[in-house]
Amino acid sequence: MYTQGLNAADKAPPAIEDAGRLGAFQARIDAEQKIEPNDWMPEAYRRTLIRQIAQHAHSEIVGMLPEGNWITRAPSLRRKAALLAKVQDEGGHGLYLYAAAETLGVARETLVEQLLSGGAKYSSIFNYPTLTWADIGAIGWLVDGAAIMNQIPLCRCSYGPYARAMIRVCKEESFHQRQGYEIMTVLARGTTAQRAMAQDALDRWWWPCLMMFGPPDGESQHSDASTRWKIKRFSNDELRQKFVDATVPQGHYLGLSFPDPALRFDEATSHWHYGAIDWDEFRAVLRGDGPCNRDRLAARNRAHENGAWVREAALAFAEKRRRKAAA
Repeated sequence: MYTQGLNAADKAPPAIEDAGRLGAFQARIDAEQKIEPNDWMPEAYRRTLIRQIAQHAHSEIVGMLPEGNWITRAPSLRRKAALLAKVQDEGGHGLYLYAAAETLGVARETLVEQLLSGGAKYSSIFNYPTLTWADIGAIGWLVDGAAIMNQIPLCRCSYGPYARAMIRVCKEESFHQRQGYEIMTVLARGTTAQRAMAQDALDRWWWPCLMMFGPPDGESQHSDASTRWKIKRFSNDELRQKFVDATVPQGHYLGLSFPDPALRFDEATSHWHYGAIDWDEFRAVLRGDGPCNRDRLAARNRAHENGAWVREAALAFAEKRRRKAAA
């Protein structure tokens, strides 16, 4: 889901590595042994992990923005507190993931700069606007639901720090998904206007959520290597199908309809078949031409600039403690 786009450094040709070490490394992967930071690893494996973990972290940080602007407008104090806690969780997820990426030898400052400059990608879903309160429910139900579908297999990722970080992230994302579905349940059982609001949110978020899993398997650039190294356990299309199969009955339970006239249940396969996804829209959003791409990047840059004094104070305090301990 979060492996969209390449940094310039990822395009460099891989270094020539010893075939024996490569074979021993793959044998450890095949034996389901975790790779730890001090273990030898192929450079391509390291770069793949940095790209995936960093873009996952960027997505958590940027993902705070669509919901954060609804904290003060939530319909009750309870809703405000719950949404505030959720946005705080997402910030924490970003920190866990940046820390996991740092174990691979990349500085956090480098990753943040790549995000702020537009050189790194994040999940396409966060470039869509949140127009109503129902969008907050749809994000929790659909976006976090899709994230869970993608992230639960990452708890078995071959790289230890990433796998361990994902255990906690998935527990919190599960709560976020339930929170979103509860919001949609209240709206779907509410007034005519509230039901219409819930339906409108589903209509706008459904297709972007299906795009979250990335391009079709035939167009995915990194799936083969990621699967061989057991960074990734399922293909994009497999995860997308799992999400559709789990989510469509939930929507029908709420009395909502999906914006896909081709959607139908196949008794023979026990899968829900869905219509064609607009991959031109997906590619446009990745290029930076989505509804909110520029707004999201500008907001992150403003927040980074406004937080400069906090970073400076933290560094000064750390230096003061270091000098005190040395004395």
